[in-house]
Amino acid sequence: MSEPRATRMSIREVAALAGVSHQTVSRVINDHPSIRPQTRERVLKVIEEVNYRPSGVARALATRRSMRIGVVVDSAGQFGPNSTVRAVEEAARDVGYSVSAVTLSPGRFRNAANAVDHLMSHGVDALCIVAPRSSSVDLLMAHDYDVPTLVVSSGLDTQLLTASVDQRAGARMAVKHLLDLGHRRILHISGPSDWLDAQGREAGWRSALRGARAKALPVVVGDWSADFAYDYASNLSGELDFTAVFCGNDQMALGLLHGLSERGIDVPGDISVVGFDDLPEARHYLPPLTTVRQDFHTLGRHVVEALLAAIEGRPATHDTVIEPELVVRASTAAPAR
Repeated sequence: MSEPRATRMSIREVAALAGVSHQTVSRVINDHPSIRPQTRERVLKVIEEVNYRPSGVARALATRRSMRIGVVVDSAGQFGPNSTVRAVEEAARDVGYSVSAVTLSPGRFRNAANAVDHLMSHGVDALCIVAPRSSSVDLLMAHDYDVPTLVVSSGLDTQLLTASVDQRAGARMAVKHLLDLGHRRILHISGPSDWLDAQGREAGWRSALRGARAKALPVVVGDWSADFAYDYASNLSGELDFTAVFCGNDQMALGLLHGLSERGIDVPGDISVVGFDDLPEARHYLPPLTTVRQDFHTLGRHVVEALLAAIEGRPATHDTVIEPELVVRASTAAPAR
């Protein structure tokens, strides 16, 4: 006699039949120790009766794991977050895990807590939060999700696991390069102020300037887009009071190059420009862009290694920090004046 077909039923429907929450069903599937024996037995009985078998649950019941990592990503269209997610997916696949990724958006998943609840309801062994805002970390700290959780960011005062490319160190490299060329008035166009990566890059810019006893000009707060920096450059008037610009990412550097060119301002003859990320296209900018390269492949591997160790009850590296690399190209030179 053939096995009955799996029931197409949501985890919330199984929870309703068992008289428990969907989080409880997820914890039973993942063999969480906090579930009372009678509750576990009731949930497993319902699962067996309705032959509940969504993707991954059969293996979860056999191995007591879903073999899946949940990833919450903010602004997946940006190069850094997108590259990090792809690196985590690749590293997870190498150790037999899959990745379920949810992108924050004004629609369904408006904040990190909402997205994590969705992932937990579908059963994940661990959580990874990519490119978080300060508010996202605050929301995560206010909840106990009962699975290992890692935030891709450095310098956080948190008990959560963290892994990151050192944003401060990368910014210091970029600004020190400009200082070594002789620049002392270095403007910073930053990303949004509530982004942890933007905060780290601004802190590195300030640190390098303090070390050289150079004055920090008022920060120009951008939105990561080329359009923002293009508009900023297009609206500059009078004599410029800076000789170099450190942009928070390569997209804004591209917009700045475009706007300065239309104003007849030469790069690097009049203004030097440095970006951050090393987009694949950065070497083809006019002029080719000096920037900071992040090793996303290594980052993804460390994220998965830390989460896998925590899942298996082994000691996990709490705070992994990867050194970035400065890539010098033709967009920077000694100041003309």
